[in-house]
Amino acid sequence: MTDTAEFPPDDEPGPESGANGWLTPEELASVRAQLPLVYVDAVPVRVDESGDVVEVGLLLRATPLGTMTRALVTGRVLYHERVRDALLRHIEKDLGPVALPQVPASPQPFTVAEYFPTPGITPFHDPRQHAISLAYVVPVNGDCRPQQNALDLAWLTPEEACSDTVQAEMVNGQGTLVRQAMAHVGRLD
Repeated sequence: MTDTAEFPPDDEPGPESGANGWLTPEELASVRAQLPLVYVDAVPVRVDESGDVVEVGLLLRATPLGTMTRALVTGRVLYHERVRDALLRHIEKDLGPVALPQVPASPQPFTVAEYFPTPGITPFHDPRQHAISLAYVVPVNGDCRPQQNALDLAWLTPEEACSDTVQAEMVNGQGTLVRQAMAHVGRLD
């Protein structure tokens, strides 16, 4: 599977080398100010025996200001990393090492989300940067437990996940991605 660490292992070159895809905080800030970065967004789902989506997994996170929000699995694609590997790494990072994601052999995003630092250009906003995110619906079969900075994981029906109440708990356009994902899998008109 993929490495779960947020930081490179001690036996690899340090982040200052750039050889392993990690940037120093200063380098990342410089890149974010000049170029769009590539991210993946994953909508974790549970499916029934016929392959229909029956549950959507949403993480509970605290913002730096202490506000609680619902969120998707998301993260940056590192230099020289396949999109498939980035999806697996971020799912494992947020849902645990035994989430058992079912990423298809040839993953195709259901949409491409464009996050801008300026609100209102698209439904997606990231105050830190301009980012392009490939969004996927990913079935998970294993035992999912929130990891890293995720406080909780709630499994909701597609209808609950798309409700106005839950949508109000999501920020920066991720609620729009949930609705688009459920429309893509035929669970929302």
